[in-house]
Amino acid sequence: MKTPPTPSALTEIQGIEPPNILNQAVVNQYKVSRKKQLSSEEMVSKIVQGDTVTLSRAITLIESTHPNHLAKANEVIKGCLPYANASVRIGITGVPGVGKSTFIEAFGKHLTSIGKKVAVLAVDPSSTLSHGSILGDKTRMEELVKDENAYIRPSASGESLGGVARKTRESIILCEACGFDTIIVETVGVGQSETAVHSMVDFFLLLKISGAGDELQGIKRGIMEMADAIVINKADGDNIAKAKLAKTEFNRALHLFPAKKSGWTPMASTCSAYTKAGIEDVWNTISAYFELVKNNHYFEEKRQEQNQFWMMETINEHLKSSFYNHPEIVRLLEENKKAVQNNEISPFAAAMNLLQRYFKD
Repeated sequence: MKTPPTPSALTEIQGIEPPNILNQAVVNQYKVSRKKQLSSEEMVSKIVQGDTVTLSRAITLIESTHPNHLAKANEVIKGCLPYANASVRIGITGVPGVGKSTFIEAFGKHLTSIGKKVAVLAVDPSSTLSHGSILGDKTRMEELVKDENAYIRPSASGESLGGVARKTRESIILCEACGFDTIIVETVGVGQSETAVHSMVDFFLLLKISGAGDELQGIKRGIMEMADAIVINKADGDNIAKAKLAKTEFNRALHLFPAKKSGWTPMASTCSAYTKAGIEDVWNTISAYFELVKNNHYFEEKRQEQNQFWMMETINEHLKSSFYNHPEIVRLLEENKKAVQNNEISPFAAAMNLLQRYFKD
C-alpha cells in the first residue's frame, strides 16, 4: 500500500470564512461619487457649505499642471472669492527638526478648543533627484487630523517654488470660502519658501530652538527681519534654562532691527509643543498683533500690497509656463542645450536666441 504524501507546511488549512464587513451599497455609492465629475458651480456650492471632501478635490484641481484643468480651476477660484478674506493667515517657519508639525498640532488644538476653525496648508520639500515627497505632516498631527474643526492639506513643493506658492495662496481662498477662520501655512523651512509665504500671510512666526547661536548669529539671518514673533520651542525638561537664555539673546537681537511699518515690536518667547506650556501665550501675542494692525489699518494695507504682488507673480508664472510649453521652444531648447554643453555657443547667446524666437510669435 502506497503511503500518502506528507502535506506541505505551506498548505492552507480550511478555516472559517471571515464575515463580510463591507456594506456593498456604500461601496457602490462611493464608487459612483468618485466617478462623478462635479461642475465648477457644484464645487463652489459644496465648498461654501463646508464640504471638506469637495475642498480637497478642488485643491487637487488647482494644483494640477494639466492645461485642461486650468479653466475649471479659475472658475472655482472666482466663485469662491466673494466668500474669502474672512480669516487670519499665519505663516510658521523654522529649520527642519525645530518641531513645526508638533507645534502646529498643539497650537491648532488650542485654537479649536476656543472655537476656531483651523486649516493647515503644509508644503513638503520635493527631492531634486527622485522628485518625490513624503507628505508626512498629517501623520505627525495625529490628534488635529481627527478634529472636526480642523483641516490639514499637505502639498509637495515640486520643482517650482513660485508655482507652489501661487497654488498655496489659491488654496487659502478655497479654505476661507469653506468657513475656516484661521489659516496656518507651514513652510518647507529651507531656501526661498519663507519669502514666498511671508508675502501671503498676515503674521509670520519663526520657530527656533536653543543652541542656535548668540544674538550676533541671529542678526546675520535675514529671516529674522520678516518675523513678527520668535518662539523658542522644546522648552521642557533639562532644556528650559537654555531656552530662556536663547529667548533673552533673541530679544536683544530684535531690538537692533529697524522699526516695522506695522508699528508692531516683535518679541521672543518660549514654549513646549510637547507639554503645551506657552502655547496659549503664543496665541495671545498673535491676537495682540491683529488688534493693533486692524486698528491702525495696516492689516488692509498689507492685504492690498499682497494682491498686487501676486498679480505680478501670476503674470511671471504664466509667461514662464507659456515659454517652456511653446512647441518651437520645446524643439529648439534641446538643440541649444547640446550646443552650450559642447561650447559651441555661450549660455547667454543661446538664451537670447530662444527668447527672440519666442517673441517673434
